Amino acid sequence: MAASSDAVTVPAWRGRADAARTRRLRRRRAVTWPDRRPPGAGAWLVRLLVGALLMGVLVVGGTAFRVWQVARVDDRRSVDAVVVLGAAQYDGDPSSIFAARLRHAQQLLEEGLAPRIVTTGGNRAGDSFTEAEAGRRYLLDRGVPASAVIAVPVGSDTLGSLQAVAAQAGKDGWTTALLVSDPWHSLRARQMARDSGLSAWTSPTRTGPVVQTRETQFRYIVRETAALLFYQLTHASVDTETSGVG
Repeated sequence: MAASSDAVTVPAWRGRADAARTRRLRRRRAVTWPDRRPPGAGAWLVRLLVGALLMGVLVVGGTAFRVWQVARVDDRRSVDAVVVLGAAQYDGDPSSIFAARLRHAQQLLEEGLAPRIVTTGGNRAGDSFTEAEAGRRYLLDRGVPASAVIAVPVGSDTLGSLQAVAAQAGKDGWTTALLVSDPWHSLRARQMARDSGLSAWTSPTRTGPVVQTRETQFRYIVRETAALLFYQLTHASVDTETSGVG
């Protein structure tokens, strides 16, 4: 009887596959990988500059979106006072921008949302009237009772005016306010009012030259974005002597 054998016969195809796999492994080991040394100072500087640029774009874009978003909201509610932010006046006659704000404030008063309107704004060199006085006269001429209009003739910009209003509110014992201004000015004015101690919301006017064209709206959004970022960094108001919304 023939002796049995424990040897296993390997198929030819299996041997060829093993040989091919061995060759692939050898080729992989022979590959020279790129140098992974840390990037130099120049590369880090480029990364830093790109990161700062992207962060700046996000901050500016986010702020512009918030300016646009708050401009679209009329947050009217019952408050202690409707506060009209001043704008240019000419020998006691409000400019078209200021008049649009005053008419909107009168509407809010007539809706019963507040017992008083507060007009704001000081005067420029050579003016016979303050913005607050011109605004009060305009409202009285339109039939608003004198007892319902308080003039606070202080401030050459939004921040100064709102700080003066907050001081007046403390004397008179009221705390809440609806701010009336142009839509794009609403976010910055609200933040300044709250920083001054008022519980403030906004009810922007939808009439007047500031809201007439898309070009004008875009210009004011850009301007207010820059002004709000400046305020957040410095807690100071931008000097805008001719804008009425400094």
